[in-house]
Amino acid sequence: MTVEIKGAHGYHVSDKTREYLDKKLARLKFAEELVSDLHVSLERESNGEYKCTGDIHFRWGAMSPIKTDSRDLYIAMDALFDKIDVKVSKEKDKIQDHK
Repeated sequence: MTVEIKGAHGYHVSDKTREYLDKKLARLKFAEELVSDLHVSLERESNGEYKCTGDIHFRWGAMSPIKTDSRDLYIAMDALFDKIDVKVSKEKDKIQDHK
């Protein structure tokens, strides 16, 4: 699984934030054979709200965009990875049902 983490619209991703995201990525170890790419984009709006976007690219060609937002960056990242975890689990169940 290839992971890309970037800041959008002038937001710089700090080392502390990258370390936090790396810990969250450990939750997805069960899906490494299903996900080919994961693109995470972090953005800070002018009103102080953070937007986290994740694009999951599955090995069979499907792509799922997931978005969260919050006034706290870490809450937004937690919510993003909760949603990613649910989406990957659902896709994994679909694949296993078709075997």
